[in-house]
Amino acid sequence: MGKTAPKSLGQNQKSVANWLKKQKTLADSGVKYCFASYVDIHGIPKGKTVPIHHFERMMRGSELFTGAALDGLGQGPDDDELAIHPDIKAVTALPWRPEIAWAPGNLKYHNNFWHMCSRTILCQQVERAAKMGIGLNLGIECELFVVDNADGIVKPHNPNDTLPKAAYDFSMTLESMEYLDEVVTYMNQLGWDVHSFDHEDANGQYEFDFSYADVLTMADRFVLWRLLTKEVARSFGWEATFMPKPYNDRTGSGAHFNMSLRSAKTGKNISGDSSDPRGCGLSKIAYQFLGGIKRHAKAIVATTCPTVNSYKRLVKTGSMTGYTWAPIFISYGGNNRTHMLRVPKLRPEVEGAAKPDKGIYLSSARWECRAVDTAMNPYLAAAMMLGAGLNGIEQDIDPGDPIDVNMYEQSDEELKKAKVGMLPRTLLESIEAFEIDPLSEQVMGEELKKSYIELKTNEWWDFHNQISSWEIDNYLTKF
Repeated sequence: MGKTAPKSLGQNQKSVANWLKKQKTLADSGVKYCFASYVDIHGIPKGKTVPIHHFERMMRGSELFTGAALDGLGQGPDDDELAIHPDIKAVTALPWRPEIAWAPGNLKYHNNFWHMCSRTILCQQVERAAKMGIGLNLGIECELFVVDNADGIVKPHNPNDTLPKAAYDFSMTLESMEYLDEVVTYMNQLGWDVHSFDHEDANGQYEFDFSYADVLTMADRFVLWRLLTKEVARSFGWEATFMPKPYNDRTGSGAHFNMSLRSAKTGKNISGDSSDPRGCGLSKIAYQFLGGIKRHAKAIVATTCPTVNSYKRLVKTGSMTGYTWAPIFISYGGNNRTHMLRVPKLRPEVEGAAKPDKGIYLSSARWECRAVDTAMNPYLAAAMMLGAGLNGIEQDIDPGDPIDVNMYEQSDEELKKAKVGMLPRTLLESIEAFEIDPLSEQVMGEELKKSYIELKTNEWWDFHNQISSWEIDNYLTKF
C-alpha cells in the first residue's frame, strides 16, 4: 500500500531546480528555518526545524521520526524511522514569524508512502476522485473561543462579553478588534482572502470565513489557521481553544464544510443545475455525493466530531439563545440550518451575474455539512467525507427529497414517517458506527482504522470512568 506517489503532491516536488528556487525565495524574504511537518492522528502538527541552507536536503526526506513515539503511526521501538517529504506547493512562510516557514508533507517508510499518514490518506481519495474526472472544492467556516484560563477557571477573554445573545454584536467585536485584526491581517498575507469575520453566538466566540480551495490545500490551511490563531491569542495573554463546547450553557464551535465538485478537466463547478426539480439548484452528481454522505454519516462523524466534548455540541437545546444550531438528524434541505446537510440559496447578485442564455448563475452551487467541529484532523475528516461522496457517485445513491421544516420541532412519529435517522449521541456511538461501516477501512486502511478505533474507544472510557462534579452534586446526599 502507498508505494506510488500521490499525483496530488505534484511531480515538480522531485525537481531540484524548483527546490533551489524556493529556497532562494524563502531566504531572500528573511526565512531562517523550515519546520518539516506532518500531522498526527489527532490533527496536531509535529516536525523538526531545519536551517534554510539545508532546504534541499529536507525536501529529499532527510528528517526522520520515530513512529513509536506518537499515536496512530503503527510502529514499535524496533522499527526504522519514518521520513517526512514536504510538499513543495504547500511550503509557507509564516507572516507572524517571518523567520519560519512551515513545510507540511507526507510520511514515507523506506521511500514508500506510509499508509498510516493522515495527509496521504486524503491524497489517496483526491487521486480516486481525479480518476473519476472530478475534484472537491472545500471551504471551512472556522470558529473558535478566545478564553482566559487563569487559575484553571475558563471564562471569556473579555470580561465585558456577557450578553445572553452575543451573535454579531458590534460593540463586543470592536472590543476585540486588535486581536481579530491581527489574525485577519496574517490570513490575508497568506493569500487566503478573508471574506468576513464576526462575533458568534457565544461569549468570546468568533468565526472567520475565507475563500475556498481544493480539499488538500484547505486541509493544510486549517492546520495552519489553528496554529496562527493560537499563537496570536497567547501574545495577548489569552488562549484560542478549539474545544468544541467549553461552556455548558453556550453554543459550541463548528467547522462547517462547504463543498462543491469541479471538473478535473476544466476546473468549473459541476454542482449546479438550474432545472433541478427538487428546487435546491443542484446537479445529479451533487445529489449522489449527498446520498453517499447521508448513507455513511454515522461513521463520518467519528472523524468530523472526534472528541467526547464534540457530542456535547450535537444536541437540540442547551444554549442561552435556545437552539444550539448544531445538527442532530441525518437529513438535508435547502437554506435550513436544522439539517446535517444544508444547501445554501444561490445569490447571483452577490456571487456573479447570470448569463442570459444559461439561466441563474451556478458557480457558487454547493452544500454544507454542519456536523464538523474544530477539534478534527482535517485530513481524515475530509478523506472520509470525500470517500463517502465518491461512493455515492459510483453507486448512484439518491439522498431522497429535501425536507423543508424545522427539524428541531418534529415529533418522533414525524421523524419516523420521514425515515430520518439521528446522528450518534456520544463518541462511543460514533466509533461503533465507524467500526462496522466498510467505508472506514476503504478510506483509512485496516491498520489506521484499527488504531483510530482503539485510541477513541480508550478516550471514551477514560472520560466515562471519571466521577464528575455534577454526579457529586446530584447524588452524594440524595438517597
